[in-house]
Formats: sequence, structure tokens, C-alpha cells
Amino acid sequence: MKVIRAKNAGFCWGVERAIDIARDFAKKGKHPVYTDGPLIHNSQMMDRLQGEGIREVGDYQSRSDLSIRENEDSNTNAVLVVRAHGISPERRKYLKNLGIEFRDATCPDVGIVAGKIRVHTKKGYHTVIYGDARHPEAIGLMGYTDGRGHVVQSKEDIDTLPDFGDKVVMVSQTTMFTEDFHELADYLKERFPAAVIIDTICGATKDRQGDIAVLYDNDVEAFVVIGGHHSANTRKLAMLAKRTGRPTYHIETAREVDPEEMSQYAIVGVTAGASTPEFLINEVCNRLAAIETKTTAGV
Repeated sequence: MKVIRAKNAGFCWGVERAIDIARDFAKKGKHPVYTDGPLIHNSQMMDRLQGEGIREVGDYQSRSDLSIRENEDSNTNAVLVVRAHGISPERRKYLKNLGIEFRDATCPDVGIVAGKIRVHTKKGYHTVIYGDARHPEAIGLMGYTDGRGHVVQSKEDIDTLPDFGDKVVMVSQTTMFTEDFHELADYLKERFPAAVIIDTICGATKDRQGDIAVLYDNDVEAFVVIGGHHSANTRKLAMLAKRTGRPTYHIETAREVDPEEMSQYAIVGVTAGASTPEFLINEVCNRLAAIETKTTAGV
């Protein structure tokens, strides 16, 4: 089997930066290194990080109170790291008041979105965020809207928005579909012609989405998308691959590769979500490359 790997598969720079920050503290002897929710949405990588002294506390959405106060004696050398998704101003204030060292590893791209929301909020704007209201990034961004924010995913969501008048700004969660964002932005402008539209989908997301088209043009017969089944950006990549009409397999590890199923393809395109580590991508690619396709088995 021929395996074509996407150019931009795996960690985005924001996720890699957050991991490096946490690992650097651990290497310097900071223990434990707490993270507010899972530092990365990949259980295999989280297992490795835990072995290095990096401990997840809280919950996926960074909303629950943390229990680290109960262990004050063991926290004298601890540090709390905010993951790449970012948090709301209220959450930041809460975490800083826990009494241990604080380090914000929010992806700078997410920070830019928060800054644009903050600026427009101060001017009296209502904010429309294209994203998933349950995703930690969207939850954090909503904290900058001063109660005047709305998360949308469809035209129906836009139809239900109140009448904001002329002061409306639309941004996006950084990991959403570019094409869908612009379609919804055009639809929003029909209701609010004066709306300010700011495309805040990050470059890493656009690169990964663009790679799907590149793989398609290379005549791959199927797509394999690697990443956590609970990873939002990986699920979106899989959805985008399915839109091409080619068979698509969203898997988390090489163990999920079915040799019999995959042997029907001669060329497979492989990509991975922004939270998928290199070692998992390599394992999947190697397993696929070892499969003899049925079309060539008898040649």
C-alpha cells in the first residue's frame, strides 16, 4: 500500500508550545505541574505527560473548582499551567487566587481572538462566535463578551439571534471550517449589514483543511484521520475528508487499523489532528504501509 502523509499532520504550534511549557517546568523540578483540564485531547499523550509529573486537574471545559487546595503542603513547589484553548477572565482570576505559581500557555492565536472581542466589547458591540458552545475555547472567549456574546453553528442559530442593531462583530473559534465560516458570515450580513466580520480561524487549521484537498488531488482512495475520538479538531478533519466522497477512517491508534478492510485500497492519505503526537502518526503510517493491497496481491 502506498501511504501519502499530509504535510501538516500532527501538533499545531500552539499545542506544542503548551506541552513544552509544562515539560520545561517539570524538568526544572516543579512538582506537580497541574493543568486546568487536559493539556491535550489525546489520551496516549496525556499518559506520557503524567509519567513526567504533569497532572490534569479540573474538567474538559475548565469550569469546575479545583481540589489542589486540599494538598497545600505538597503544593509549595507546584505550578498551574493554562492549556492552549485559553480561559475566561473570570477563570484566570480564580486560578491565580489558588495560591500557587501560575503560567498561561494559551495559544497566541486564541489570545488574538480574545483581544479582538475585548476591543469590540468595550465599544458596545455584540459578539457572534462561530464555534461549539461546549468547547473550552468558545467557553473562554465568551468570557470576554461582557454578557453580549452568542455562539452559533448554523443559519438557524443566526435566525434566532436578537436584533442587535448596527454593532455586531463576528469571529470564529480557531479550529472551525473556513468555508462554513464565510458562508455563515455572509448570511449574518443579510440580517446585520453593518456587521464586522473577522476571520479568526488559525493558520494551522487552514493548513490542515487545505491538505485534505491536496491528498484528494493525489488520487488517494481513502483517508485515515488520526486523533482522539473526543478531539474536536480531529473530528472536523474527518468530516471534511468525508465531504470528498472518499471512504474515511477516524482512528486513535494503529491498533484500530483493520488490515483486511484497508487491503482494498492501493493509495491511502493520512492526516492527523492538531493534538496528535508524532509517534502515533508514525505507528499508523508504518502499519498501513505493511499492508499488501488485494489489487496487487496476485501480481
